[in-house]
Amino acid sequence: MQYPTPTFLLDEFGESQPAGVTPGDTAPDAALLDSYSRTVTDVVERVSPSVVRLDIRHGGGRRGGSGSGVIVSPDGLILTNSHVVQGAKRAEVSTLDGRSLSARVLGDDPDTDLALVRVDENATLPAASLGDSKKLKPGEIAIAIGNPLGFEASVTAGIISALGRSLRATSGRTIDDVIQTDAALNPGNSGGPLVSSRAEVIGINTAMIAGAQGICFAVATNTALFVLGEIIRHGRVRRARLGIGGGTVVLPRRIALRLGLAQATGAVVTGVDQGGPADEAGLLTGDIVLAVDGIPVSGADDLVRLLDADKIGRTIPLDVLRRSEKRRFWVALRER
Repeated sequence: MQYPTPTFLLDEFGESQPAGVTPGDTAPDAALLDSYSRTVTDVVERVSPSVVRLDIRHGGGRRGGSGSGVIVSPDGLILTNSHVVQGAKRAEVSTLDGRSLSARVLGDDPDTDLALVRVDENATLPAASLGDSKKLKPGEIAIAIGNPLGFEASVTAGIISALGRSLRATSGRTIDDVIQTDAALNPGNSGGPLVSSRAEVIGINTAMIAGAQGICFAVATNTALFVLGEIIRHGRVRRARLGIGGGTVVLPRRIALRLGLAQATGAVVTGVDQGGPADEAGLLTGDIVLAVDGIPVSGADDLVRLLDADKIGRTIPLDVLRRSEKRRFWVALRER
C-alpha cells in the first residue's frame, strides 16, 4: 500500500511546515498547556485545604521537627510520616485557613514510614479522598502539596516515574510498593500528599535522593490504608514477616492463559532476606508470588495486606511462578 506524500510549505526562515498549519500558530500547544494548568489548579484548590503543617512536641513541651500531613477524615485523622513524628506523642496542627489545633499521635509504623495523628478539638475539617494506588500507571500526572522548608501550601507537579519501587525505612526494613515521582520534594514535604489528576491522594510523600534530579518517593495509599486500619483497631501494626522485598509485575499473558490464572499481575520478589522465612522455604529473587494462603496476589500491596497479625506463627502455602511453572512453597511466618 502506498501512502500519500505530505505536502510541506517553507516558512520565512526556510523551515518546512505541514500544509494547512500557519507558521507561528501555537494555538494547539496553548490549548494543551491551558488544559494542563486548569487540571493542576483544580486539584490544588480541592486538596490544599486538607494539607496541614505539623509541628512536633516532645515531653516537657520541647519542640521537635516539622513536616506535612493530610487530613483523611472530617473528624481529624491525619496521615503523615513516621520520621516526621519522631516517636513523639503530641503535635500542633496548622491548617490552610489559619487554625492552630492540638493533636495526639495515635500510632507510628516505622516499617512503612507512616504515622496517624488525631486532632483533639471537636471540629469538622476538610478531608482528602484516598485513591486506589493499584490503578496507577507510569506517566500519569502527580502533584505534591506540602510545606517544604517552611513554605506553606507549596505545590510541585510532575509525573509518576515508576511503580513498585522498594525503599529502606529508618527501621532498616524494606518498604514495598513505593511510588517514584519527579514532582520535586524538599525537607518539609514529608508526610504531605502525592495527588492524581482526579484530586485523589495516591501516596504519602516520604523521601528524596539528595543530589539527584527528580527522584522522589511516596508510600502508596493502599499501604497507607492498611496501616491506618491497623492503628485504629490495635494502636499499632502487627504483621507477619515473609522476609522479601517485592514489587508489582505484569504476568506474561501466554503463561497466565496456560496456567488458568485470573489475575494479570503478581508480586515479584526483588530480594530475599538471608535466614528469613522466605529464604528458609526456598524462594528466590525473580519468583512471582501469585497467592498467599489460597488468596490471589496481584501486587506488593496485597502482600502487605495479607501478611497480617492472624498469620503470625502459622505455616501457610505460597503459590509462586518460577520461570514458566507454578510451584507451591510452605512458609513458616514469624512476627515482623
